Amino acid sequence: MLFSPIFYPTGETITRAATGEPNRGYWQNRADYKINASLNEITHEITGSVIITYKNNSPHRLPFLWLQLDQNLFNKDSRGQARMPAEGRSRYGDTKSNFNGGYKISSVKVNDAPVNDYLVTDTRMQVRLAKPMAAAGEVMQIKIDYTFTLPAYAADRAGIQPTKNGDIFTIAQWYPRMCVFDDVEGWNTLPYLGAGEFYLEYGDLDFTITAPATHIVVASGELLNPAEVLTPVQLVRLEEAKKSDRTVIIRSEKEVTDPASRPKGATLTWHYKINNARDASWASSKAFIWDAAKINLPEGKTSLAMSVYPSESKGQKGWGRATEYTKGSIENYSKRWFVYPYPVATNVASNVGGMEYPGIVFCGYKAQEDGLFGVTDHEFGHTWFPMIVGSNERKYGWMDEGFNTFINSLAGDDFNKGEYKASKPNMENTAGYMFGSGSESIMSVPDALQEANIGTTLYYKPGIGLQLLRNEILGPVRFDYAFKTYIDRWAYKHPTPWDFFKTMDNVSGEDLSWFWKGWFIENYRLDQTVVSVDYENSDPANGALVTIANLDQMAMPVILSYETINGKKGTLKLPVEIWNNATSKKIKLPTTEKLQTVTIDPNKVFPDQNFTNNVWKAK
Repeated sequence: MLFSPIFYPTGETITRAATGEPNRGYWQNRADYKINASLNEITHEITGSVIITYKNNSPHRLPFLWLQLDQNLFNKDSRGQARMPAEGRSRYGDTKSNFNGGYKISSVKVNDAPVNDYLVTDTRMQVRLAKPMAAAGEVMQIKIDYTFTLPAYAADRAGIQPTKNGDIFTIAQWYPRMCVFDDVEGWNTLPYLGAGEFYLEYGDLDFTITAPATHIVVASGELLNPAEVLTPVQLVRLEEAKKSDRTVIIRSEKEVTDPASRPKGATLTWHYKINNARDASWASSKAFIWDAAKINLPEGKTSLAMSVYPSESKGQKGWGRATEYTKGSIENYSKRWFVYPYPVATNVASNVGGMEYPGIVFCGYKAQEDGLFGVTDHEFGHTWFPMIVGSNERKYGWMDEGFNTFINSLAGDDFNKGEYKASKPNMENTAGYMFGSGSESIMSVPDALQEANIGTTLYYKPGIGLQLLRNEILGPVRFDYAFKTYIDRWAYKHPTPWDFFKTMDNVSGEDLSWFWKGWFIENYRLDQTVVSVDYENSDPANGALVTIANLDQMAMPVILSYETINGKKGTLKLPVEIWNNATSKKIKLPTTEKLQTVTIDPNKVFPDQNFTNNVWKAK
């Protein structure tokens, strides 16, 4: 039943309020990381040591801890590899590959004491504690020494891109990370299978990367030792970029092959730190051209946009504008939704089609013009979902991909006076594949979706749904206030879908349960139609009586346009509530002439499955 008085599965709890906001008893745990890692550019091996400072803010004792070992996806015997198609190639792996990766762990310690009682299960590791971790504030340190070999193509999230001047290494999921222990499910331990992304705790990440001295290393957060890893010329240019609205070249194409563009020595250690973040990633190459420009944020704050790319990607049609796109994206979303929180935003050209991490993204090195703007804007849009609003991507992929696709839909209008303005979606063309026989529910776990459906189900369909909610149901003023309230409430916290739904309901003042159920929970279809046109007492002078019907399970508001035989036109808008007690409705139109045409949804803004029955014409 679409219009049901009972929609939400739970009421108010001590941690989550009925209004959709964190309640007075809300808690979440914290994980700080100190990491030292090195890159061997010959063997592609990463050697690392991580110290995790984990704080248990929950009201529960923890006799064991769960950690994520996502590199284990690339072990030949992993669950994720077992899911790969026997023939052909998936975005997330290739059964024909001989690569056999994953973590090799050499040491585990808790509070400096060696631990042998740990268990690795696929992409998870359970550390069993000698003494349970106390509730409400105890802190423990977990130290893990490890190595792994970076795959050339790491599920489109990291990898190695050869170029004429050297390989580009993009590094992610490169250290053991804490699983989230929350008030909804306790330990969140779904394995990493490829499609489902990440659910991570917030904390400060302080890390060093030792790489060949010929390399430029960029990473999440702020570079703390620039004088030790950059030339004097690069230091001056970097400072200039921090004050410039125009892109400043820090390392030119010509300098890439000039040994003087790097300090002498075999290796250099780069020191980065990012605060109040859920992850960190990095990239390293001797092939990088490097440029940067200032980002202007609200209230006089600033950040720094940077791009690194090989000579193959240069030019104003290509990555020569990447920093401009990065700057525009960050400035736009900071004004619209929530201020960008990191000191740097770095765009890296790579063999990754598009992947986001806090303060750094990896985008395709061949991307150009609107394609490069689109992928840059999308990946940096992820700063807001899920980097700031920390949803569970592994279960609810639409809460970051769909929300991000929605905010991206507004960005083309905003950038450079609409240079890349997006066309409005044509529902006649898209309704079929959004709601067709092979389509799946938005609430599906990403790894349970058919791979071919991921783009539609997690990105496009929820993005279009939010556009409809904004443009046709609530209006921009009410929608934007409610959506921004959701971001403010759940910044650096862990919302569920129900927290989002409740926030939008309460702040907008509308019971939208019919919309959430039809569009997000179920896979309902819409088919509105004009059934017939009559005249009161058979006289057009008394007004027209139009019968409309809702033939399928989804409901939407109604937009009726009409034209009389003398060319007079009119439009009537009706709320969705006309369908809560009937599937057909007779509507009186304020006309005194015979009608020539009546059309339901004349601009095709709703995802009607059959537009052929939307028009009535006089015979």
